[in-house]
Amino acid sequence: MAYRTLIFDFDGTLANTLEESRRIFNQLAPDYGLREVEAAELPDLRHLSLKQLLNHLEIPKRRVPSLIGRGTSLMRGNIGKLPLIDGIGEVLPVLRARTDSFGVLTSNASSNVDLFLRSHGLRGLFNFISSTSKLTGKSKHLRAIRQTFSLRSEEMLYVGDEIRDVKAARKAGIAMAAVTWGFNSPESLASESPDHLVSSAEELLSLVAAP
Repeated sequence: MAYRTLIFDFDGTLANTLEESRRIFNQLAPDYGLREVEAAELPDLRHLSLKQLLNHLEIPKRRVPSLIGRGTSLMRGNIGKLPLIDGIGEVLPVLRARTDSFGVLTSNASSNVDLFLRSHGLRGLFNFISSTSKLTGKSKHLRAIRQTFSLRSEEMLYVGDEIRDVKAARKAGIAMAAVTWGFNSPESLASESPDHLVSSAEELLSLVAAP
């Protein structure tokens, strides 16, 4: 493993946004004729793929872009107050020192990620923030990042917390580290056979060799 570029998902991977996302979803749900999601449901929802989740919550695909757009706008009001994932703030500077470049690829808004990272004093670590409004559009963006920065696929590692992140990395032809502290459960992530399954922020250090 000679990873020189690390690309991170944002929600659930770097930022603990799950409860805030649930709050915002419940705020918007009446506008879309959707039911609210109770906190007690989250453990069961963690086992679902994106398609299964949308079906379970009866969210029409055509409404997803609007939900994402309005949701990310609402999140901007509190984004600077949301917490980092435990341990990630200490690990990121070490990882950055061992690599050539750092980036974020997210379905959240780039401006939200920028504000969050600045509020935690971490923005300077990252070379780029890339955003896609399509929940299944990450593979295309990973390939675009590779081309834009003239990267080698075998030196790239995508770090994310969802089944769709594993699938996107595989489709893009780059390695994937699935973290178990985010949305999808460890069991559901393992079933997708990611290159690495990581259960704590500190474990990320073992994936990138010290100089």
